[in-house]
Amino acid sequence: MMRVALGLEYNGAAYYGWQSQKADVLAVQDVVEAAVSSVANEPTQVVCAGRTDRGVHAMSQVVHFDTEVERSERSWLLGANSNLPRDVAIQWARFIDDDFHARYSAVAREYLYFIDNSPTRPGLFNQHVTWHLQPLCEQKMWEAMQLLQGKHDFSSFRCADCQAKSPVRTMLAPELRRQGNIIVMRFRANAFLHHMIRNIVGTLFAIGESKQPVAWMSDVLQAKDRRQAGITAPPHGLYLSSVQYPDKYAIPSQSHGSDFLVSITKGS
Repeated sequence: MMRVALGLEYNGAAYYGWQSQKADVLAVQDVVEAAVSSVANEPTQVVCAGRTDRGVHAMSQVVHFDTEVERSERSWLLGANSNLPRDVAIQWARFIDDDFHARYSAVAREYLYFIDNSPTRPGLFNQHVTWHLQPLCEQKMWEAMQLLQGKHDFSSFRCADCQAKSPVRTMLAPELRRQGNIIVMRFRANAFLHHMIRNIVGTLFAIGESKQPVAWMSDVLQAKDRRQAGITAPPHGLYLSSVQYPDKYAIPSQSHGSDFLVSITKGS
């Protein structure tokens, strides 16, 4: 038995999230498993690092699967890509140690959230950014984001369907950058709860519009009550941008296909 790891990027607009559903809807997992199974000539299941929601994108999703089929890394890469739709692409494939697990071996995850804060809706980047009409103060939003840093109970930002056993997560220093009308937020944590980032962003909208003070973020966090937080922000601007693993696995930190988006966050 051999374990294979893959790095994926995908446009989530046409999919009902990552995870396969019992209902007659299409998930990213469905097309990835179909493509890998085609190369293996047998049914093959994959395990992902993070189950993205409906409409959420990924710059660097990581999956693994086990197989007894002998193929080269290049064959897994090119063969699976030839069977994938154009909005899903494998960026790398490699054989990995048997103790590697795409989800449980991860030590941190990173998401980016893109906002088009302009008076007119985007056409070119429709379903790739979240349009927010009302002017936002990025300084207030950044200050509120810093109140989330550290180890906290994030119950106020988890959805009712969240299946995580514990709401406690450790958030690293969040970042925010604005270029013209585009606001980019970077969130890094050991793990995230279901809808956690989108609920945080919805809360930040109220602070950025000056409907609530910066300190409101602390009040919401301490309340441990979802009803006290802001709206759930749309999924279109959310990207799984990186999954970090122990160095021994030598997993690439991000896919090359996301370079132009990442450059926005660096001010280039």
